[in-house]
Amino acid sequence: MPITIIAIGVILLLVLMIVFKVNGFIALVFVAAVVGIAEGMTPLQAVASIQKGVGGTLGSLAMILGFGAMLGRLVSDTGAAQRVATTLIKAFGKDKLQWALVITGLIVGLAMFYEVGFVLLLPLVFTVVAAAQMPLLYVGVPMVAALSVTHCFLPPHPGPTAIATIFGANLGTTLLYGLIITIPTVIVAGPIFSKFLKNFEKEPPEGLFNPKIFAEHEMPGFWTSIFAAVIPVILMAVAAVFELTMPKENPVRQFFEFIGNPAVALFISVVIAVFTLGLRNGRKVEDVMDMCGDSIAAIAMIVFIIAGGGAFKQVLVDSGVGNYIADMMKGSSLSPLLMCWTVAAMLRVALGSATVAAITTAGIVTPIIAVTHADPALMVLAVGSGSVIASHVNDPGFWLFKGYFNLSVVETLKTWTVMETLISFLGLAGVLILNMILH
Repeated sequence: MPITIIAIGVILLLVLMIVFKVNGFIALVFVAAVVGIAEGMTPLQAVASIQKGVGGTLGSLAMILGFGAMLGRLVSDTGAAQRVATTLIKAFGKDKLQWALVITGLIVGLAMFYEVGFVLLLPLVFTVVAAAQMPLLYVGVPMVAALSVTHCFLPPHPGPTAIATIFGANLGTTLLYGLIITIPTVIVAGPIFSKFLKNFEKEPPEGLFNPKIFAEHEMPGFWTSIFAAVIPVILMAVAAVFELTMPKENPVRQFFEFIGNPAVALFISVVIAVFTLGLRNGRKVEDVMDMCGDSIAAIAMIVFIIAGGGAFKQVLVDSGVGNYIADMMKGSSLSPLLMCWTVAAMLRVALGSATVAAITTAGIVTPIIAVTHADPALMVLAVGSGSVIASHVNDPGFWLFKGYFNLSVVETLKTWTVMETLISFLGLAGVLILNMILH
């Protein structure tokens, strides 16, 4: 019966979001309450559990999401992202433009949400296409693939970070595993896949977006821009290496564990970016702080959707459903990694939102980790892989790609949807191979 109630709850979530277009946070909290009461909780217990889930999820995530959004806005609004892109494109030359855009997408994607990175970098792609006289999809798809892969696999991006928090996975370990999977995935889904898209080439759309293109003197230097964007990744990766190679009592390990804590690493990065990208480049403190403040407004709804997913997870735990699922899994032969990927993939196809699919999946499968002793970091990557599969008309990213690349719906299904599905299956393969090697 508990599983039936969860299934009905997930169906109700889908109906609310797809049919009635209910906001994701409202739908998740409502369904969490309905499932909790149906599982035997009193209304007051259900409310208390929802509040505990929201608080528990945001307690560990709020600083990470907030500082991450600030860093992303500083990188974009000071011209640092443009500096990184244009310098790499110049350095790589026309023959290797794709690789320049892959690297740009990975660097910029770490610091900001997918949609923000996409809108920020596509005008630069248009400029490159016009200057180099090269096909739009051939140049643009590698960059888009890189942005999408960071969304699946790499903390401190909010998606993997939120799932890792729910699973109790070490973020540094998740980042290291994610980097291993990222490299082959982005090569296949980006530069290699784009070679097969010659039949879909179009001219860039006219008048779709008029971004601010920074003048040379307005942008910070290349190394300054790179450093600001990747310092949280460097700090987290170094901390993970020390955790794997040094005893817990070692003071050097403890120091790097502190500065490699995601919230601390992002805070350090924001402080550095405020000075190096903002104040040192001639901007006033008020202007730089306005950028930081505006960034929080932009992510508010995403933060609440993540909190709603945390509420759903907590209700499943507090109502005893978690233990029920765990007991069922004891006799199951299905790989928990494959189960994670499958649940996330089904929710992604139904809901459209990769974030909602991933967070909902995390709530459903969390109890499995304790029973099966599955690697939490690999579970994070399995969910991330499943959550991007088969993007179609219910995903805002689908329409973003369609509009900017000037494609029809059918053409978008044959390009964007195939690319996202490639990323999903390559990610799953990487997770399963890593699991075989490590365990």
